[in-house]
Amino acid sequence: MPTLYSIKPAFQNLLRPLVGRLVAIGATANQVTVAATLISVATGVVITLFPDNTLLFWLLPLVLFVRMALNAIDGMMAREFGQASKLGAYLNEIGDIVSDVALILPFTLVWPFEPVEVVAFAITAIIAEYAGVLGVMTGGGRAYDGPFGKSDRALALGIIAALIGSGLDLPSWFGWVFPAMALLSVFTMINRIRAGLRRANS
Repeated sequence: MPTLYSIKPAFQNLLRPLVGRLVAIGATANQVTVAATLISVATGVVITLFPDNTLLFWLLPLVLFVRMALNAIDGMMAREFGQASKLGAYLNEIGDIVSDVALILPFTLVWPFEPVEVVAFAITAIIAEYAGVLGVMTGGGRAYDGPFGKSDRALALGIIAALIGSGLDLPSWFGWVFPAMALLSVFTMINRIRAGLRRANS
């Protein structure tokens, strides 16, 4: 199924000059991966500490975009400059999960979202990513199938955060957003399992 992940090659081409400069000054893929995680966690903590300051939610779209850029950069540094490592693989996957949780949980403090529904979305997002990783174990390769991968989650969360940051009073029916995203994450998990098995058995 289509997903924003499909535009990643074009995004990488835009970032390639920056990647070359980072490598030239001695930066490593693992450093970039850790930086993306730390920025995400710090943002989540700041918003959580000051939940009444809705303007802080404007940090989320910015940080989500920066995180996507850094994720693309560390991948290019690993593949194109010989910096791939087993440690890097661990940092990349664990960092993505930690970042997702850190940037999702602040929404538990916002009406009309129910904390249990926000947490359910965080859990299903983690499971969807884990299903993608398991493709490597079963011989089908890392799965990035949609409809609701990491880039799609970032776009959705960024839009919601922008609405909150703008000071809009969200209607009560808007509370369905997180259950809907949790359901999309479940579909994503199923699609990634199917795609992984298909590739492993082909």
